[in-house]
Amino acid sequence: LSVGIGFGLQEIVANFICGLIILFEQPIRVGDTITVGDVSGKVTRINMRATTVRDFDRRELLVPNKEFITTQLLNWSLSDQVTRRILEVGVAYGTDMDKAMAIVRDVALEHPLVLVDPESIITFEEFGDNSLLISLRFFLDQLEQRIIIASDLRLEINRRFNEAGIVVAFPQRDIHFDASEPLAIKMVEA
Repeated sequence: LSVGIGFGLQEIVANFICGLIILFEQPIRVGDTITVGDVSGKVTRINMRATTVRDFDRRELLVPNKEFITTQLLNWSLSDQVTRRILEVGVAYGTDMDKAMAIVRDVALEHPLVLVDPESIITFEEFGDNSLLISLRFFLDQLEQRIIIASDLRLEINRRFNEAGIVVAFPQRDIHFDASEPLAIKMVEA
């Protein structure tokens, strides 16, 4: 019986000790935005056994304190709120890349929530199977708005690409026929 109780108390004691470590070392604080394991959200309460995290769907999750000490913890707001996002867009082969990259740069510079410092970085990433890939690395200090800001940027890039006649690439497949044998073609009435 005492062995069973000992095993049962092991997790409770571990979470309690980890709760003390959290309170003294403060790797997380109430109000921080964190990711631990597959849980992301804002810390709303820190207790001795577990910490309450409100995820981005506004669900409250109780995370055992041991998870914050024994697994990898990403605190998005420990020292500041500035975070980087990467937005990629593929353009069709034959596109004037200087023009396309200038449009992406202008869109980033003109968005009121994209930070000027640190500066956004626009790069020509690769010659892909279906596109020439442009990456925009931009910084923002409103973590909760990062999805909306990325959407704003995509919409404006798409609008300006349309105005400039730049085609956003899509997957393509080439089909090659064996020319040594004739291809039979049959017309069917609809």
